[in-house]
Amino acid sequence: MEKSIIRKGRLLYAIGIVGLGGQHFYNGGFVAVIMPSFPSGIPGLYFWVCVAGIGMMITGGAILVGKGARAAAILLGSALLAVIVFRDIPYQASVNFRSLGAWTNTLKALTLAGGAFVAAASIPGQGSARWDPRFVSFGCFAIALTVAVFGVDHFLYAPFVATMVPSWMPGHMFWTYFCGSALIAAGTGMILRIKPRLAAGLLGAMIFTWLLVLHIPWALRDPHTDNGNQWTSVFEATSFSGIAFMLSRLLPGKSAGARAPRHADGS
Repeated sequence: MEKSIIRKGRLLYAIGIVGLGGQHFYNGGFVAVIMPSFPSGIPGLYFWVCVAGIGMMITGGAILVGKGARAAAILLGSALLAVIVFRDIPYQASVNFRSLGAWTNTLKALTLAGGAFVAAASIPGQGSARWDPRFVSFGCFAIALTVAVFGVDHFLYAPFVATMVPSWMPGHMFWTYFCGSALIAAGTGMILRIKPRLAAGLLGAMIFTWLLVLHIPWALRDPHTDNGNQWTSVFEATSFSGIAFMLSRLLPGKSAGARAPRHADGS
């Protein structure tokens, strides 16, 4: 059962990465979550767009099919982390440092980077796996921080968030505050290691539910606005749910103490 959930979580993560990579060609430009603004002093914009798109599709595809998956996941995580440190953070700090909402894409990119390392830790590798517990801890912190901040956003920007609740569901403000509270609780539980496996599993189930009832229907209704932003949300939610599902089995259990996380093959 555990091995199956880890594999399915890794599959969901990889599908989201491949989808985001493909969007670079659909949009003819960078997906905002990957590159907020390309430096104007660097020539050959479309060339770098293609490099990013192909790179994400190849590494995501490798994780998806299991060929060179561990190396591909580490490469992907390292590349995303480099973009965050050297471009994303400086850009956001200069544009709107004090606005919590302005850091949304930075946090999403951090989660995708952490998810790549979690995927690497879930794949049996040759030689020592001493980095795997650190990979899992980093990935856990990344998604936990992101969902906790997004949960706070549900309260800070409640009227806007309420518009995202499907029209057929009653009590839009109730669901806004309920989901915000759930995100904060999940993030806090994972960071403080308060039933972290349960918190991650419930988080994955919630995000996957949003994917089915919110993101996919919106993307089908409005596939083109803002360079296919609704499809970007689909791929993000797909990857995020996969990360949470992997963590629900890779994080140490109540009695595991400091035990290293198990691989997908149970080793």
